[in-house]
Amino acid sequence: QDEIDAAVRMLLSLKLSYKTATGQDYQAGLPPRDLTLINNGTTKEEDEDFVDPWTVQTSNAKGVDYDKLIVRFGSSKIDTDLINRIERATGQKPHRFLRRGIFFSHRDMDQILDAYENKKSFYLYTGRGPSSQAMHVGHLIPFIFTKWLQEVFDVPLVIQLTDDEKYLWKDLTTEKAYEYAKENAKDIIACGFDVNKTFIFSDLDYLGTSTGFYKNIVKVQKHVTFNQVKGIFGFTDSDCIGKISFPAIQAAPSFSSSFPQIFNGKENIQCLIPCAIDQDPYFRMTRDVAPRIGQPKPALLHSVFFPALQGAQTKMSASDPNSSIFLTDTPKQIKTKINKHAFSGGRDTIEEHRKYGGNCDVDVSFMYLTFFLEDDDRLEQLKQAYTSGELLTGELKKVLIETLQPLIAAHQERRKQVTDEMVKQFMTPRKLAFEF
Repeated sequence: QDEIDAAVRMLLSLKLSYKTATGQDYQAGLPPRDLTLINNGTTKEEDEDFVDPWTVQTSNAKGVDYDKLIVRFGSSKIDTDLINRIERATGQKPHRFLRRGIFFSHRDMDQILDAYENKKSFYLYTGRGPSSQAMHVGHLIPFIFTKWLQEVFDVPLVIQLTDDEKYLWKDLTTEKAYEYAKENAKDIIACGFDVNKTFIFSDLDYLGTSTGFYKNIVKVQKHVTFNQVKGIFGFTDSDCIGKISFPAIQAAPSFSSSFPQIFNGKENIQCLIPCAIDQDPYFRMTRDVAPRIGQPKPALLHSVFFPALQGAQTKMSASDPNSSIFLTDTPKQIKTKINKHAFSGGRDTIEEHRKYGGNCDVDVSFMYLTFFLEDDDRLEQLKQAYTSGELLTGELKKVLIETLQPLIAAHQERRKQVTDEMVKQFMTPRKLAFEF
């Protein structure tokens, strides 16, 4: 008994020193994130923003400082010149995500435009990690934008469902992960993608059938060391080998030879990846490896993070139904969630609000409208009225409710039309409506 008591005391003291050293509570089987490495040499004390493919943390109510992130990740800002060039190349008004800085950073987008202007094709690649049956509105952001890119440039699109990743990282069976992948595919198809131009695939399903895909995985694996993935992703010696080899699987769709049925075996077709900036470490690794295996580097377009209802410094969680608006929510649930949980930039009393005005930089309802309200003039009017105190928080929330309710109802209606047969069509490896 004495030995057990001593061991318990020692364990408790170790847990305490663990928390002091890492700033995190000890969890069995979960190693601490190696903050210095993932943050590219930036420590928590210097900079409160912390971004990796699994964690986004900031202490700022406005959200992550994206200008600092551009410097830290070494990407380029999407400036007015680039937006104007996209408009000239496509002949279309730039998407509201571009106009409003929601997609704010890029790697080699100018090369994609050079190729496009010289009549050379490229293709799009984006993805989704299917960790739950229901997706939330934030998950739609890359797909809404990717659909616009596909339409204005008229190019093929591949969508990776990383059900293997979710199996490795979460407490899921392979069957459950694959089931979530198919359910999520229905939501993605409901965004309006063209089956003749789009291939959606599950890693658990497609990897076993495509020699081109597996060859590229092996090539990437050969050219990245264990030390490098530890440095990029913070893996430790106690992580399963599946996690360590997974980045190569997310890298492989960046190369056209992974899809011989679409690209006729051609290896020189460049890829453009629209994604949230937390996925960038995967593709920094991919871009580093690409020239060494004779492949073109993928180009990227990075989006900001979609804020949780409780504020931009908190993270949305599929396990917390109140942290976001889900695509399965009823009009009543949407109204209740926004009224009850949406973080407000308003003042404590109506008198104060009328006098000093609200803060759009931290108000979640305004942030959500920036994503989903198409009309630029209306958005600017709302900003002026809220900042001046003319518009109250409750009134701003009402505008958001009236914007999201029909949008989600329409999505649900489209999703109902998506049959298992349609999912199978999208997920069958095949030639698309392009000649290569």
